[in-house]
Amino acid sequence: MREPSSLFFFMKINKIKKSRLEIVDFNNLPFGSVFSDHMLICEFKNGKWNEPEIKPYGPLKLSPGTQALHYGQSIFEGMKAFKTKKDNVLLFRPDKNFERINNSAKRLSIPQIPKDVFIDGLKALVRIDSDWISKREGYSLYIRPFVFGSSECIKANSSKDFTFVIITSPTMNYYSDPIDILIEQKFTRAMKGGVGFTKASGNYAASFYPTSLAEEKGYTQLLWTDGINHENIEESGTMNIWFRIKDKLVTPKLTDSILPGVTRNSILTLASEMNLKVEERTISITEIINSFKNKTLLEAFGSGTAVVLSKIRSISYNEEKYYLPNQEDSYCDKIKTKLVSIQRGDIEDTNNWTVTV
Repeated sequence: MREPSSLFFFMKINKIKKSRLEIVDFNNLPFGSVFSDHMLICEFKNGKWNEPEIKPYGPLKLSPGTQALHYGQSIFEGMKAFKTKKDNVLLFRPDKNFERINNSAKRLSIPQIPKDVFIDGLKALVRIDSDWISKREGYSLYIRPFVFGSSECIKANSSKDFTFVIITSPTMNYYSDPIDILIEQKFTRAMKGGVGFTKASGNYAASFYPTSLAEEKGYTQLLWTDGINHENIEESGTMNIWFRIKDKLVTPKLTDSILPGVTRNSILTLASEMNLKVEERTISITEIINSFKNKTLLEAFGSGTAVVLSKIRSISYNEEKYYLPNQEDSYCDKIKTKLVSIQRGDIEDTNNWTVTV
């Protein structure tokens, strides 16, 4: 079967004979471990992207000489689809993910992905697997587009061939409770002039070891600091970071070592619409610790596609744990409620962020 896109190409579609949906326990969905019936694949060969194909989810055929396995030329995105009370399916700001994956691609010498392949392919895939999206509170369909160098060559240079894939996974909340984070003072996530602003796979691989050390001590995540002096706060593991200091919501200003989160960008807009004072600026560890001590740090939370907005219960530094107070008038709760209501189609989307599949 070939299905026309909204632009100029036809997409090959090979549907699964029997869905696996009936054997999935939606009360037990470990994040990123259950996959929907189909995936999209598009190959870049001989200097151009070929026709995309939607096919049953399954293994990819890779040579041991596949370049990405040796040199890490790989990038990805994280997105979500939601089902409204009226059974409409909504994507949230897919244009921002399309923009960001191509920014990542440019930095890692990967060909730009055409908009029709990314957006139209994404819509077609989600439409086919829409039954995998639960309307229950806290549920969504997590979407993982990724690209990797697929040439069979172990010479240390850019791949000539690339494979673009989109897979999807039904999911619940990433964090169910407020989290405990540790300020990292030794290891570095990203450096100025590097790839910290991209969703390069290696950024995450490099964080696993220091994160595991923190987890052994009972922490949920690390709070990364600048790679030169470890004095200024940048982001936290899977999240951009936010602090409520007095009546201001403060987040680190973007640099080339901080990921420009789609959720982060959305929060800036929503906070402004809610008449909350917001600052994007340099935030030092010293300022945060002093704010704890003088009781002006009222709350902290992380933001990201997977985690949405997740409250931080404690921040640890130099073997001392600082617990944040509970806030009845929580900025995190207010913003999260509005954001999720937009994503699920419960309130009017005045910013035109949602796209119907």
